[in-house]
Amino acid sequence: NLLVTQKAGTMRIVRPDGVVSAPIAGVPGVKSVAAQGLHDVILDPEFARNRVLYFSYFAPPKGEAPATWPIEFFYERVWTKSLAERRTMALGSERVARARLSEDNTKLEDVEVLIEGAERNIVIARDGTLYVTGADRFRFYESDLDGVDHDFADNPDIRRNFSGRVIRINRNGSLPKDNPWLSRATVLPETFAHGFKDPEGAAIHPQTGELWAIDHGPQGGDEINIVRAGKDYGWPDVSYGKQYDARQSDGRKNVSVGSGATSIKGVEEPIYYWVPSIAPSGMMFYTGDLFPEWKGNLFIGAMAGQHLVRLVLNGERVVAEEKLLTDRKERIRFVRQGPDGSIYVISGTGILRLTPKR
Repeated sequence: NLLVTQKAGTMRIVRPDGVVSAPIAGVPGVKSVAAQGLHDVILDPEFARNRVLYFSYFAPPKGEAPATWPIEFFYERVWTKSLAERRTMALGSERVARARLSEDNTKLEDVEVLIEGAERNIVIARDGTLYVTGADRFRFYESDLDGVDHDFADNPDIRRNFSGRVIRINRNGSLPKDNPWLSRATVLPETFAHGFKDPEGAAIHPQTGELWAIDHGPQGGDEINIVRAGKDYGWPDVSYGKQYDARQSDGRKNVSVGSGATSIKGVEEPIYYWVPSIAPSGMMFYTGDLFPEWKGNLFIGAMAGQHLVRLVLNGERVVAEEKLLTDRKERIRFVRQGPDGSIYVISGTGILRLTPKR
């Protein structure tokens, strides 16, 4: 069975024969607006015994009912107001929660919010801790809009939230004792690394155990980074991309990001990047036997590119790239390996299962 989330707030079981279950009960209320909604879901390493899972979602403000906002409403009412008033709008709360899936797979029980402030991808490390990625919503509503450098910059001392960060917590929500900023009172101690724009995919390298993440850039500048403790990955000071033209109130084009440089001292370089943007979303390392020639390769969904990326690696270098599923012309949002080594791909229209040709 597959456990699948839908952005508007439902979670379902998809059987091997393609039959889709009714929505699982007990999912907290979700606000679906722009890129936010119900996102990732992963199983605890001991799921067969404890039935525990973890999921990330965007919750409506207290007292507001769950809702789905049309994208036109978001741009006309929220985006325009943010630009005019130069402030971030309080749309809701990013959350990571854990729960138990009932024995009959029909409802979530004992739902508990572990942390607020991040709600993209969840990855379980080899040591059992949770990595959670967070999009840079301050820059989304502020400097990306008007080109002005506002006070909440990339410095982790200044930003008292998890925007643009990867955080690290234990599976019960407590703090790992070796997080890099535990000794600095001005930095939220869950912070593991910072300087990301919108990391929409992450995975543990099967040999090294390190966290790799993709970062969805602006106009160009999509990146692959190896995420290491305490490091700065550059956004919004450096990028291989340009600001979104549509966000410039004065009609400017090709506005530089931050300093306009692609690298500066003290900032980690991506191991690979794309210009123009492919809009990466979802990633996995292939470790199965069904495609032996692909073992160790990195797979990434491309929404704008409308294909599945296969990258051949030599250590920390990308040595070859192949575009798969180009004939389908679909926005690939997620990729995951099945227990039998097949590859599951989620697009805007459904779920695909990839197996070798016979």
